[in-house]
Amino acid sequence: MKVTDLITWFEEWANPAWCESWDNCGWQVEPGILSTEARVLVCLTPTLAVMQEAIALHANLIFAHHPLIFYPPKSFRTGDALTEMVRLAFAHNIGIYTAHTNFDQVADGTADVLAQLLELQQVSPIVPTQSDLGYGRVGIIKPTLTLQELISNIQTQLNPPHLIFSPMADLQQQISRVAVLGGSGAGYISAVVKTNAQVYLTSDCKFHQFQESRDRNLVLIDAGHYATERPACDRLVQKFQALNLNWVQLSQKDEDLRQFLT
Repeated sequence: MKVTDLITWFEEWANPAWCESWDNCGWQVEPGILSTEARVLVCLTPTLAVMQEAIALHANLIFAHHPLIFYPPKSFRTGDALTEMVRLAFAHNIGIYTAHTNFDQVADGTADVLAQLLELQQVSPIVPTQSDLGYGRVGIIKPTLTLQELISNIQTQLNPPHLIFSPMADLQQQISRVAVLGGSGAGYISAVVKTNAQVYLTSDCKFHQFQESRDRNLVLIDAGHYATERPACDRLVQKFQALNLNWVQLSQKDEDLRQFLT
């Protein structure tokens, strides 16, 4: 499958026009590879380590969740990571394509994959955006689990290096309704409360957001940005493999970009 056909297939599923106004979805760098056979390296974040990996593996497309460029750069200067990424992309004919908030909303996107890993049933978006699309997912756990069992399941499925949850939570509380949103989802706490979820799994939560959740009888679980979004990258590889691409692989150089003392 040629690169142009792969991108057409993807955009029919997760249209970049659905991304938020602050976001930057779609092509970040396209060095003239559209008519070539796709050799795809999928990652969460396009970094220099991932670029070097793509060069070594002779990939011609880095397909990332996080944008390489969020805001228009004011300059390109030697020594800047963005400059080096763009230079290497053109030097080695490697495109960089991003699917961010458009990929968050769709079936089998970041939130859906989390819901599936936790085996949530009767799933619906936390915040619907259009027909059958939306941010986050909320659903039912059958049979119910204790909070301790749910946390253990999250640790097993996501393997986060560090997991934080609401203080004074009753670990023996029976949990039947859970909300999930991969990445930075603390801004959706009010919307989650309206869904009657007992637990909200997301990441990048601040001190006072844990306070807000506790005050609103919502158990907040922060499993980290990387851990809550990386599984969707793995799912994307599986989808690309089903298209019989010439070559596709999940990056092994993708990083959490955080390290915790144990």
